[in-house]
Amino acid sequence: MSEYVKELLGEVKAKNPSEPEFHQAVEEVVDSLDIVLEKHPEYRAAKILQRIVEPERVIMFRVPWMDDQGEVQVNRGFRIEMNSAIGPYKGGLRFHPSVNLGILKFLAFEQVFKNSLTTLPMGGGKGGSDFDPKGKSDNEVMRFCQSFMSELCRHIGPNTDVPAGDIGVGGREIGFLFGQYKRLRNEFTGVLTGKGLNWGGSLIRPEATGYGSVYFAAEMLATRGETLEGRVCLVSGSGNVAQFTVEKLIQLGAKAVTLSDSSGYIYDEAGITEDKLEFVMELKNARRGRIKEYAEKYPGVVYTPTDSELDHSPIWSHKADCAFPSATQNEINGKDAGNLLANGIYVVSEGANMPTSLDGVQNFLDAGILYGPAKAANAGGVAVSGLEMTQNSMRLPWTREEVDQRLQQIMKDIHQTCVDMAERFGTPGNYVNGANIGGFLKIADSMMDQGLV
Repeated sequence: MSEYVKELLGEVKAKNPSEPEFHQAVEEVVDSLDIVLEKHPEYRAAKILQRIVEPERVIMFRVPWMDDQGEVQVNRGFRIEMNSAIGPYKGGLRFHPSVNLGILKFLAFEQVFKNSLTTLPMGGGKGGSDFDPKGKSDNEVMRFCQSFMSELCRHIGPNTDVPAGDIGVGGREIGFLFGQYKRLRNEFTGVLTGKGLNWGGSLIRPEATGYGSVYFAAEMLATRGETLEGRVCLVSGSGNVAQFTVEKLIQLGAKAVTLSDSSGYIYDEAGITEDKLEFVMELKNARRGRIKEYAEKYPGVVYTPTDSELDHSPIWSHKADCAFPSATQNEINGKDAGNLLANGIYVVSEGANMPTSLDGVQNFLDAGILYGPAKAANAGGVAVSGLEMTQNSMRLPWTREEVDQRLQQIMKDIHQTCVDMAERFGTPGNYVNGANIGGFLKIADSMMDQGLV
C-alpha cells in the first residue's frame, strides 16, 4: 500500500470515527486502486479519491409514528447521496435495528462502484432507518413508512434519487412508501424500484440479486471450462436473495444444502428441492417465521442455533464446492474463510453486501479460488432496478424472458469487465481488483469531465 493511500485511509478514519464498516469498504477499494493511481497521476491531482469517499449529501431526520397501542415511537431516518457523476443516486433503503450512519455510508460507497459496473447510468446512494419491521403489524409498518416518506419525499425523485428495497424493506414496505410519495407529490413517477407488477414494477426484480449472483458464479466457472451442475452449495440467509439464489441453483442442476436466519441455520444433506423452497418462501414471506421450522418439518435436517460465543460461523464448515453468502455484512471472517477452503470450496459468489471481512478476502485471494466480490456478484438487483426505471420512463413493461435475458447479459458484461481490468492492471484472475478498478475508472473519468463539483 502506497504512502498516498495510507494517508487517505488515515484521513477517512479520523474524519469518520466509530464507522468501522465504512473504513473497511474504503480500504478494500483504495487498496486495489494503488496500481491505477500510479498510471494516472491526473486522478491524484484532481483529488478524485478524496472526493469519492465524501458523500455529496447526508440527510438525517427523525421519524415519529404511533404503534397499535397508541404509544408514540421515534426512530431515526437517513439518506446518503454518495455520488451522482454517472446518473441519479440509486440504492436501497434498509430497515433494521443495526442501521446507523457508518453502515449506510459503507453501503452507499459500495453502491457507487456496483452501479458503475452495471453499465447503466446510475449514481450511488443508500438510506434507511433503525426501525425494526420484525414483529410489527401491517398497520404499524404502514404508519412508520408514511412518516418516513413524509420527510424523504422532498429529497428524492425519478431524476434525482431513486431508492429501492434492502434488508427489512420488501414489497409491503415499498408499497406503503410509494403510496405516500404519490399522495404528497401528486404524481405517479418511477421514484422507487421494487414496485408491485400492477403499478410500475418489473418482472424478475425480486429474483434479480439471487439470480445474478448465480449467473456470476456460472461465468467464473466457465473460465475453467466448468458449470454449476452437480455442485454442492452453501447458501446463508433465507430472505429474498437467498431464496432466489437457491431457486436458480436448482434450475442449473446444483444442490443447495443450507439456509439461515438470525436464530440459526439448517443443513439439509439431501438438498433443498423446489417443494422445500416453496415451504421456505411461505414461511419467510407470508408467515414471517423462523428457519428452525424447516428442520421440524423435514426429517434428516440438522438445525444449529446461533452461538454468539463462537469465533466462527459453523454454516461455513460443511463440505461443499460453492458458497453464496446472502445474509449480511461480515458474516465470513478469516477463520470462516479458512474453514470454507479446508472443506473444498473453490467458488464464492457474494449475494449480500460486503459479507466477507478483509482478512477473509485475503484468504480467498491467496488461495486463488474463484471469488466474486459483492459489488460485482450481487449487482443483478440494482441492474434490474435500473431496467425498471427504463420501463417506467418508457411506460412499457417487458416480458419475464426479456428482463432475464438482459440481466444475464449485464452479469456477463460485469464479469468480462472484472476479467479485463484485472489483466490490464497486472493482476489476472483477481476479481476484487477487476471490480474496483472497472467501477472506479468510469466514475473518475466522469468526475474529471464535469469539473470541480
